[in-house]
Amino acid sequence: MDDVGLSVLDRTRTRVGSSDADAIGHTVKRARRAEALGYDRFWVAEHHGVPGVAGSAPAVLLAVLAGATSRIRLGSAGVMLPHHQPLVVAEQFATLAAVAPGRVDLGVGRSPGFTAPVRRALRQQDTDFATDVAELRAHLAGTAEITAHPRPAAPVPVFVLATGHGLQVAAQLGLPVVVGGPVLDDPDALDRYRQAFVPSPAQPAPWVGVSADVLVAETAADARRLALPEAWAMAQARTTGTFPALQPVDSIGAMTPAQRRYVEQSRAITGTPAQVADQVGELLERTGATELVASSSTYDRGALAESDAALAELLSRAASPVPG
Repeated sequence: MDDVGLSVLDRTRTRVGSSDADAIGHTVKRARRAEALGYDRFWVAEHHGVPGVAGSAPAVLLAVLAGATSRIRLGSAGVMLPHHQPLVVAEQFATLAAVAPGRVDLGVGRSPGFTAPVRRALRQQDTDFATDVAELRAHLAGTAEITAHPRPAAPVPVFVLATGHGLQVAAQLGLPVVVGGPVLDDPDALDRYRQAFVPSPAQPAPWVGVSADVLVAETAADARRLALPEAWAMAQARTTGTFPALQPVDSIGAMTPAQRRYVEQSRAITGTPAQVADQVGELLERTGATELVASSSTYDRGALAESDAALAELLSRAASPVPG
């Protein structure tokens, strides 16, 4: 696994008893640690009106991270194009590329707002995703009807956070993809992406990154406990419609039968270093992925930092002194 890219997707998860500002501060510290541990890339996400997530403005947060780091690549996973005008997104990421040349990646997706009120507040538009992506790329390349400024100091790679339709769009436009969730169980979907891929100047061959929760601990039981706060939050979201802040494991109370089923169906990769190495190796072999995107989160920030370090060691990253 030495030649596989390794990155973190941090959604700026909130925690019971802590403020949104604390969550943002933790994301900045985690990015600095990821850089010191040798991670290749640090992704941040876009969510709106979600109690459990403070990450709502990827371009703004990436600007902060650019000032806090010096080497690691920084990306959005992702900017949801139905919420934005392609020109505005191009201007934001061209600005980022001007201040952090060669380090900025633009991941885009098409997920709608979490609830109807959020969609209304975003003035969400019914646009064609492929058309929006093509327009965005034209603005970044300087080939659109108008010239977006600033002109990027370095090319801004565009990635698609892909589901079934997103994979088709990425293949047609010659773009790399990051996939997760049910797509990981559908090798035919990735085969179709690779077979339909139309090479582009920026991406001459198909490229796949896979996103998964990965938590490493000294024992399998400890790792499963680390995965429980996120699994419990997902179960609540699916049964109550509210995605909450992370709770300590010991404060998680009784679950309904439906919630317990969702928790038990968690797709997280957990275990000791040896167990996680086996599971990650199987995932990478099954998908043919070029990069592992660890979307891990848990209530215990110290344990999360230890898990990030253990995963970096598994994938043979050379760590430099880790900031506190």
